[in-house]
Amino acid sequence: MQTLLLNADDVDENAEMDRVIDAVRGAFTAYERGDAKMPAKSYIDLPEYNGDFRSMPAYLDVREEDVAEETEEGDGWDAAGIKWVNVHTDNPDHHDLPTVMGTMIYSDPETAFPLAVLDGTTLTMKRTGAAAAVATDHLAVPDATSMGIVGAGVQSYTQLEAVAAVRDIEEVVMSDLDEARVADFVDAFEDRFDVRAGSIAEAGHCDVLSTVTPVEDPIVGPDDVGDHTHVNAMGADAEGKHELADDLLSDATVVIDDHEQCTHSGEINVPYAAGTLTDDDIYGEIGEIVVGRRAGRPGTPGTPADADGVRGVSVFDSTGLAIQDVAAARVVYERADELDNGYPFDLLGLDG
Repeated sequence: MQTLLLNADDVDENAEMDRVIDAVRGAFTAYERGDAKMPAKSYIDLPEYNGDFRSMPAYLDVREEDVAEETEEGDGWDAAGIKWVNVHTDNPDHHDLPTVMGTMIYSDPETAFPLAVLDGTTLTMKRTGAAAAVATDHLAVPDATSMGIVGAGVQSYTQLEAVAAVRDIEEVVMSDLDEARVADFVDAFEDRFDVRAGSIAEAGHCDVLSTVTPVEDPIVGPDDVGDHTHVNAMGADAEGKHELADDLLSDATVVIDDHEQCTHSGEINVPYAAGTLTDDDIYGEIGEIVVGRRAGRPGTPGTPADADGVRGVSVFDSTGLAIQDVAAARVVYERADELDNGYPFDLLGLDG
């Protein structure tokens, strides 16, 4: 038996966004129904190296009716894996390495055989975009045609790619202080969208806004968004990070991916710790909306147009879950296996 080694280019090629979105939707469903196992993310702090390691394991058992994909068995699919990821802030300056690097091990749940070892950094970008797309599909106005993005880093590209898969996006406004990065973003998408640079308020008054910055002092206030803007708050992934002003969060309908992670290191972590935001201010988890236990915005999947659902400004607080990594890894592995690409090798020495 061979283990498939997939580098960043392989992951990018095989992580077809529509399939990743479908798989991540299935992951949220399985998690909400109790058909997933996801121990808390564990941290190894390394202050001597100004960094840390994080381990993210998960197992999923996804029902056939909860995804668009049809399996040969006709009874859904299950998957398991673990992502090992770091944050070493000195890497770019001192070692000519990325700050964040991830490695994903994707395993057969029945036998534990390592089916694939793949680049976790590109995988993270894809599944993060897919999570925003699932939230957008349930929380943004059905006729959304404009999208704003604050932060022109690598995550911004997959945010647009993913959201455009669930809404007919025509206009895109990018806001970032780095003019060169904004220019690169515009160049990448100007043949597909009416894309331009703009202020935070211009980006925020679009139908959908994704924020992908690492700031600790909020940069988006209540006056920076429209009356019905849906905000994907994607940047906060550690204690102290905080992109959206407290009064914006207090006035909005807040949907989270996981209570423990969001209150510890998500967009709501700062006001939650201060008591400014409480559990009463959290509408629910995205899985509850996906399975229909809570209403989304009227006219979106699972929520009739005449339903009493989410209205006004909505916020999705996304910390990134191990179940998303496993779901996306399955898409990449299955597609790579179909196309016979990647590098197969005898990791365990079983073919000798």
